[in-house]
Amino acid sequence: MKKIKSALISLSDKSNLKPLLKELRRNNIKIISSGGTFKAIKKLKFKCLDVADFTGFKEILNGRVKTLHPKIHAGILNERNNKSHSIDIKKNNFENIDLVIVNFYPFEKAIEQTKKHSKIIENIDVGGPTMVRAAAKNYNDVTVITSTDQYSELINELKKNKGSTSLKFREKMSRLAFSETAYYDAVISNYLNKFNNINFPNRKILYTNLIENLRYGENPHQLGALYSQNKKNKLEQIHGKTLSYNNYSDILAAITISKSFPKNIGTVIVKHGNPCGVSALQNNLDSYKSALETDPISAFGGIVSCNYKVTQKLALILNKIFLEVVVANGFDKKALKILKSKKNLRLIDSSKISFSEIWKFSSLDNFTLMQSEDKKIFSKKDFKVVSKRQPSKSQLDNLIFAFNVCRYTKSNAVVLASNKSTIGIGSGQPSRLDSCEIAINKMNKFSKIKHEIVAASDAFFPFVDGIEKLVQSGASAIVQPAGSIRDKEIIKFANETNTVLVFSKTRHFRH
Repeated sequence: MKKIKSALISLSDKSNLKPLLKELRRNNIKIISSGGTFKAIKKLKFKCLDVADFTGFKEILNGRVKTLHPKIHAGILNERNNKSHSIDIKKNNFENIDLVIVNFYPFEKAIEQTKKHSKIIENIDVGGPTMVRAAAKNYNDVTVITSTDQYSELINELKKNKGSTSLKFREKMSRLAFSETAYYDAVISNYLNKFNNINFPNRKILYTNLIENLRYGENPHQLGALYSQNKKNKLEQIHGKTLSYNNYSDILAAITISKSFPKNIGTVIVKHGNPCGVSALQNNLDSYKSALETDPISAFGGIVSCNYKVTQKLALILNKIFLEVVVANGFDKKALKILKSKKNLRLIDSSKISFSEIWKFSSLDNFTLMQSEDKKIFSKKDFKVVSKRQPSKSQLDNLIFAFNVCRYTKSNAVVLASNKSTIGIGSGQPSRLDSCEIAINKMNKFSKIKHEIVAASDAFFPFVDGIEKLVQSGASAIVQPAGSIRDKEIIKFANETNTVLVFSKTRHFRH
């Protein structure tokens, strides 16, 4: 146990201070503070000593230097049982500081609120993290608090131990403090790299917040958790069972596709990380029905992501099959009442989710792969018609739709589409020919085709056999990336069969 006799308080977030100050006063703990925190404490009518009076040195450089003083840091860092340290403290007429309560300048908030670089830089805290690191290092003798969330725990600790703190408590607060300084520095590091257009620095430091401990990972014997750069989960769960690791994995896969469509358009059904039905029809009811018709068997127990608000009419249809999760840009009241009748169905509001700059990470042991997300917005300029037959406007629109779905499907991927809806998806096969066969089989099994068929491949066909299979199945137009040594043979085959052939200027593998 270590008795607390003096506390140094320096806060950016000055909320919830009163109960803490009451407990410090109850234990006769001397309070030292500065600047805005000093004023806030005095306003709450508690005794407080200004840092400048404590150190005998007025703050300078517009407040940049106030706590960076030997009397402050010696008071924090000296080991109470170290004779040499005790001699130095006595010789310099310094005194111990037993409790450090600090939170930092709001650097993250500054990034969100302004693009002015000089203002953002001014929100880099120097004195706060320095004091926190000093106190955290010397946790054997000093208690450090770095968040308003920790106030109640400190109050309980002081009450329980009559103004003292236990080593176990100080160790815990030290661990949390070093996490806080590391997080803070990581945010700054990432901002400066971004400001200087450096995507892959020599040292890449990630910063994330624990959103949820999951019951387990992909399988019950694996551990799992969800982290986010946001401090709160922007995927708002409205109803249903707790989400699993696999649920989150599928939800993110589904949202990535649905958010690639224009506002209020697009329905995506995902199972085991792959789309099994997608439609971009403008009428939302028709969009869902078309997505479901692609593969209603695979959709059973899947995840539906609606890039629009779910209405009562759609809710009635959604309730007809077993689904794990329904994700939407909101639900109207009547829709919620209908969907909530299934107590385990998870309902997720994704209206706060928007993708701007996305980086993907994949890691194992001490290796981490990092890349930018494949979020290229397609336009007609990204494609080149190489066949003699030119596509109609509807054919080209359908080809671009199919190609967009294709890039979000595990490679090797082949997508058959008609009327801005998928009618067959072949995914994740080592052979592109196998993916063709799966897509064709799905189409033949489930689809009632009323419009012309188009096909998309996420990479080029190395041989004519793949494109031949698609043409034989009824595809009148095909899009694939260029780059095969047999491109000329494939163009020749397209011309011989009067097929529209379009080459994409980019390849879109998804492993």
